[in-house]
Amino acid sequence: MLNSLTEAFCIAILEAASCGLLTVSTRVGGVPEVLPDDMVVLAEPDPGDMVLAIRKAISLLPKIDPQVMHERMKKLYNWHDVAKRTEIVYDRALECPNQNLVERLSRYLSCGAWAGKLFCLVMIIDYLLWRFLELWKPAEDIEEVPDIVLPCQSDGESLKDCSEDQCLR
Repeated sequence: MLNSLTEAFCIAILEAASCGLLTVSTRVGGVPEVLPDDMVVLAEPDPGDMVLAIRKAISLLPKIDPQVMHERMKKLYNWHDVAKRTEIVYDRALECPNQNLVERLSRYLSCGAWAGKLFCLVMIIDYLLWRFLELWKPAEDIEEVPDIVLPCQSDGESLKDCSEDQCLR
């Protein structure tokens, strides 16, 4: 059971579902997107609604086959696939044009009367801290970690050594 008021992506309910457990969670943040509806019972972040969700989950338990749920989770969350999708998100972020500080501050100001001002203040403090750290330890003085080549994964099951051409796919 996850009774949170805010949650972006909850690994705990993934782990529970991977073990074949039906989960109960509050319907907040990204939680409704983490699991299919038949693998999680969602409730509003209210004690009364949580009790109802737990009762519903208890009534569903006889219909749950833990092994079937585990097999579904293996197909839903292949970590190699998750890593590829994450890399796509980062690549798209890198394609976004760089904005200078003034452009960013004007964007943050549009986030609300109080929140916008708070975001701008945090951004200015972060910027000043970054500039101070750049003076103290310039980026060109920091050694970069070299890229490593990992063995490729063929057929989704076993790792095999492969040529560099295959690894770059």
